[in-house]
Amino acid sequence: MKKLVYILFLFLLVGCNDLSNTPTKKTEEFLKKYQTLDESVITDLENVVNESDLNDEQKAIYIDIMKKQYQNLSYEVKDETLNGDEAITTVEISVIDFKKVLDEANDYLKNNEEEFYDNGEYSIVKFNDYKLNKLKQAKDKVRYTIEIKLTKINDKWTVDNLSNETYDKINGVYNY
Repeated sequence: MKKLVYILFLFLLVGCNDLSNTPTKKTEEFLKKYQTLDESVITDLENVVNESDLNDEQKAIYIDIMKKQYQNLSYEVKDETLNGDEAITTVEISVIDFKKVLDEANDYLKNNEEEFYDNGEYSIVKFNDYKLNKLKQAKDKVRYTIEIKLTKINDKWTVDNLSNETYDKINGVYNY
């Protein structure tokens, strides 16, 4: 009996180390980084925002909007396909539909451009304020299917670089 307990303990000890090293688990860890506002996710977000034409106040507002987006992201891994040291997980995500809001804002601009004039000239600052206000109010959600590719390197599954399309879906701005 003692031998059986020892073997069972060894099996659990060795087996538990590999439980989190699956494509599905690595995909879940990756997406949880968005939900928990992991430092690497926020750094990437800040780098992208710093390259935008937003002023400092608008950048801070946009970062807060995206944090809300990431915290509200929900997902379900639907499938895992293995091919040697490569894998693809198919994930259904649900995010706030910012694409719809941005399209509506651009349509509004076309029909009401004079509202965004300052001293007789078009003001991108005014229009950005308008868009950010609309994004803050957004509530409608959209579902997307994404595929996340992974590669096994040194016996550890790692998420490959995502496509722009996948990033757009995670950010809720995919052109559907």
